[in-house]
Amino acid sequence: MGLNVGKEVAAMKRMTVSELRKKYAEVFGEPTKTRHKDCLLVKIAWKLQANEWGDLSDRARQRALDLAKNTDVRLTAPRKAPPPSGCPTTVGTIHVSPDDRLPLPGTRITREYKGETIQVQVLPHGFECEGEIYRTLTAVAKAVTGKHWNGYHFFGLGIKGNGNGKN
Repeated sequence: MGLNVGKEVAAMKRMTVSELRKKYAEVFGEPTKTRHKDCLLVKIAWKLQANEWGDLSDRARQRALDLAKNTDVRLTAPRKAPPPSGCPTTVGTIHVSPDDRLPLPGTRITREYKGETIQVQVLPHGFECEGEIYRTLTAVAKAVTGKHWNGYHFFGLGIKGNGNGKN
């Protein structure tokens, strides 16, 4: 009985990337440059399957080459098409905050504090909270709590941990 590709794939899923790279070299007879685990799994599984059940026939391989030759392949990116006539276009400037911890203007930041929901609107040059405009998030946090807080920490911005900036 031949190789059980399903069992091989299950075993490969438990391998590290360096083990998969070694397996790739065994199966293909040459080293690989990729370190992407899923890509290595797919390539090795395909090759094991092709070795076990047979690769493409010569006829199928020739047909694929013929199709590829007749395909219109772009060598350059397409030019940017002008907007359709009659569509209004606006040109403006987007102001990006130099601090990457802050969301874009127009975003609402919310925080629960002592049973109340504090909502802050990010403005291009400040923050709006309960109808008042503040220059910094620290000023907002101080106005809400009566104590000095780092505004970024109070609102959970820029804290590393779970990918969304909040812990």
